[in-house]
Amino acid sequence: MHRIRIGSGAGYSGDRIEPAIDLAERGGLDYLVFECLAERTIALAQQARQRDPAGGYDPLLTVRMSAVLGACRRNGVRLITNMGAANPLGAAEATRAVARSLGLGGLRIAAVTGDDVLAVAREFDVALEDGGTLRGLGDRVISANAYIGAAPIVEALAAGADVVITGRAADPALFLAPMIHEFGWRMDDWDALGRGTMAGHLLECAGQVTGGYFADPGVKDVPELARLGFPIGEIHADGTLALTKLPGTGGCVTPATVKEQLLYEIHDPARYYQPDVVADFSAARVEGDGPDRVRVHGGRGTARTGLLKLSIGYIDSCIGEGQISYAGPGAVERGRLALDIVRDRLALTGVRADELRFDLIGLDALHGDRLSRGHTPYEVRLRVAGRTATLEEAARIGNEVETLYTNGPAGGGGAWKSAREIVAVASALLPESAVRTSVTLLEA
Repeated sequence: MHRIRIGSGAGYSGDRIEPAIDLAERGGLDYLVFECLAERTIALAQQARQRDPAGGYDPLLTVRMSAVLGACRRNGVRLITNMGAANPLGAAEATRAVARSLGLGGLRIAAVTGDDVLAVAREFDVALEDGGTLRGLGDRVISANAYIGAAPIVEALAAGADVVITGRAADPALFLAPMIHEFGWRMDDWDALGRGTMAGHLLECAGQVTGGYFADPGVKDVPELARLGFPIGEIHADGTLALTKLPGTGGCVTPATVKEQLLYEIHDPARYYQPDVVADFSAARVEGDGPDRVRVHGGRGTARTGLLKLSIGYIDSCIGEGQISYAGPGAVERGRLALDIVRDRLALTGVRADELRFDLIGLDALHGDRLSRGHTPYEVRLRVAGRTATLEEAARIGNEVETLYTNGPAGGGGAWKSAREIVAVASALLPESAVRTSVTLLEA
């Protein structure tokens, strides 16, 4: 039975590069997929493109392409990625430049565009998940990007692209597209699309399914995490999947790692809404199939909704923060005195903050004082953070923490401060018919 091998080269923008190089060189792959966009990443990329119209794509794109394109070309591996972020065309041009520098003449690079729907979203004045509207955010809006599906990626592959670069696409769609292309699945074969989406969901976070984020020493031990291997999915034409990794790499692929990833970010396993299908994982079966090898089958699907999720980035507020450490006998008492000093100083100097937090990291920062009673650590780190309307006001918070050096308890050290804008994300829905994607093909 015909099968394809898809490797996961990244699970987020700043992921390691060595596992992807290993997969490109000796993975026996048909496809290598880099999934690099988180919820806020594209809004930050839109900000970067506003500063530099030639930018806005993943900052590690050139590094990654330089590292893997040669091996991919030698081994016949096609590459798919959403590293285009806010500028897929710019990313394609940068990739072409890398290909030329490596002497990879004839490499075909496709840019998929159309996910940037800010103008259309403004026209519809889309309703936000919190009950507001896009218009209500005013001039604070940075971006509105639709989670597009597999169809334009399939179009690019059918056109002969060796590299396909998208912006905001649904994560599983990056993996589903080559299955549709290779197996000839119809775009209304809901069960096949559901199984393919399940495979994509398992692969999309790279090292998470091979033991990263899974490890808990003494409870769930994972070997050689410093050399963690990224996953390979072997997918058959009927959508059945075997997950594995390269021999000699760290980590593990077990039914437990796979089950954790299967449920990751899933609200309802029977109704996982995607642009291509509503996937149903509720009947999935996960079975060990040898060392570092797990079979997954039983996924299903129903018709897609005709709506696409939008990720809307906007400036929510600013955050000012300051930190300083105390250690040794009486560290907790000195830390609490320092917090009292900063609390009083912010009031005395009239700092205008909508929200303030006063924490001793290592004691009460995560769970308050309910779980810290009777526990006296040898060292703590003070953190004061506040949400403000302006950067100028935010900076005053960190400044007050810094003054603890000479105006607070003894023995403070390692002070740090920052003031930054906070990019928040809201979700909305837009009719699929309002989104127009296109494919541009370049050649090195």
